[in-house]
Amino acid sequence: MSVNYLVFRNLKKNLKNYYLYVFALIFSVALYFAFVTLQYDPAMNETKDSIKGAAAIKAASVLLVAIVSIFLLYANNIFIKRRSKEIGLFQLIGMTKMKIFNILTAENFILYFGSLVIGIFIGFSVSRLILMILFKITGIDAIAALHFSSKALVQTVVVFCVIYLFIMLMNYVFIKRQSILSLFRVVSSTEGKVKKMSIFEIIIGIIGVVSIISGYYISTKLLSGNFTTVTELFGAMIFILGSVIIGTYLFYKGSVSFIFNVIRKKKDGYLNINQVLSLSSIMFRMKSNALLLTIITTLSALAIGLLSLSYISYYSAEKTAENQVAGDFSFVTAEDATKFTKVLTVEDIPFSERKIDVIQVDANLKEILGNLNGLMVDPKAMTIPVISDKAVKNIDVSKKETIFTGYNDLLQKFMSLKDSGPIELKGQNEAIPLNYLGLKKDTVISGYFTNGGQPIAIVDETVFERLQKDVNPEIQKVSSLFIGITLKDEDNLEKANDLFKKMNNSEDSANSSRLEISNGQKQIMGLVMFIVGFLGLTFLITSGCILYFKQMGESEEEKPNYTILRKLGFTQGDLLKGIRAKQVFNFGIPLVVGLFHSYFAVQSGWFLFGTEVWTPMIIVMVIYTGLYSIFGILSVLYYKKVIKEAL
Repeated sequence: MSVNYLVFRNLKKNLKNYYLYVFALIFSVALYFAFVTLQYDPAMNETKDSIKGAAAIKAASVLLVAIVSIFLLYANNIFIKRRSKEIGLFQLIGMTKMKIFNILTAENFILYFGSLVIGIFIGFSVSRLILMILFKITGIDAIAALHFSSKALVQTVVVFCVIYLFIMLMNYVFIKRQSILSLFRVVSSTEGKVKKMSIFEIIIGIIGVVSIISGYYISTKLLSGNFTTVTELFGAMIFILGSVIIGTYLFYKGSVSFIFNVIRKKKDGYLNINQVLSLSSIMFRMKSNALLLTIITTLSALAIGLLSLSYISYYSAEKTAENQVAGDFSFVTAEDATKFTKVLTVEDIPFSERKIDVIQVDANLKEILGNLNGLMVDPKAMTIPVISDKAVKNIDVSKKETIFTGYNDLLQKFMSLKDSGPIELKGQNEAIPLNYLGLKKDTVISGYFTNGGQPIAIVDETVFERLQKDVNPEIQKVSSLFIGITLKDEDNLEKANDLFKKMNNSEDSANSSRLEISNGQKQIMGLVMFIVGFLGLTFLITSGCILYFKQMGESEEEKPNYTILRKLGFTQGDLLKGIRAKQVFNFGIPLVVGLFHSYFAVQSGWFLFGTEVWTPMIIVMVIYTGLYSIFGILSVLYYKKVIKEAL
């Protein structure tokens, strides 16, 4: 029997089990080659003034290599162990270990480099589409052309050749270390089953659930004022991370078995066929895969969380811009505003103009400020902008009252305001006591005047005039005039924004464009979302494949049980009902736990990224769940084939 015959016979026999591995390998190669092609694409150079596209893509490609390498090495480890009996038989018929290694090397070479060639071709074919997606998300006006890069080709081949060498080294070490007897026992030894719950397992199961809940609880209190120093806040974050990860491991190690054991006890041991195939199997399988499931769950939560946060920022770009600019355009000098309005008039773009005098005043807000969460600010002397109530529509306050508006949502999390209370506005020589009536959301001036999101005090005209005559010159801005310009027809916004950019070419200018701020945030967070999305997709596919491979192994081990059940009279439909329930648990438990982790992570800090949370987060979670469920469906189909072959 020639080596070539054995290679092609084994390749043909095992290819039906390798198809998902081959798909994941082709997908990984295609995505990596497409990413590296983007890195060397000339079109990326056109974006360097707005986003560091090539550098970000390069960093993402490194992370992509790490994910793919771990997946390929782990998948190869699963397959080599599944073929341990076959390797043992080869040794029994007289083959040397080196000859067996050469056969496996030839098989892997054909499979691996065949997938590499296909992946590079697909990656090249879709690179233009991926570039178009990037330009669409970031709002960059550039032409996406199909570009082949020899540098990208060489880099891809080198990277995957190195991974291949590591795979071969792993195979060589495995074959070299195993004796014939150990090869026939390797699967059973690595998939050990526990038949009875111990007191220790019950304890760690309870600890696991308590640890996760504790981490969730602390995360909800993270920025609520319970931690008054940065050290306490940092310590709380470390506690959350540690308790959730350790709790997740203990959850898989003992909690799942404990919960299912309680269910089984309530039924007095009388389980139907569905429960035997699902609950009983899960109780003893998840324990041995606790570390793997913990890694998959944690990284899934990380991928969902990061993608949700980046999408929140992207989704909230327009609202964030509205909070920073009152009007389509804002100016702080009459000269710049006049210059721009003349251009709009020449271009026949109708607009309305609004002018507001703004002064900076030290305020004593001690009585209305909540917990400062360790912020180094003096509540008795906070500098805030002040405007007259005549400058704001539908607001009229008395000489002894004031209303705040435009307070930054993020700043409120760290430095909350009460509903009412006494304050003082201090001029250079006198302090005016006022009664604070509450906070409004409206943005009435640009962020230039608000010192990073401080509230704007609206006072009576007479009070404003007193403060204006008694201002402290040391805390005033260069300009004390806000000019807001709003277009009467929003269809002219793009054209007007182009005119604004040509006129306002200084990077340190205090003049602002709402559209420009929105586009800038979309460019930055669009790139982040693009990278995190593709990395998350890669991890989803690789982790889904790993869980699928584990199910393949379990189905082959349980095949004799299906034969017995079929002989006892159970139909294929009876067995499949239990298998479906089993896969709901196998794939659903890590998914649900990962979704919960990401939910609490996002809820504890989403306001750092934008103004909208539910819609972006739900969209990300639904898409991730849908794609992840595909692997559960594939596992059921594979089990269906195994059950058919059981008789």
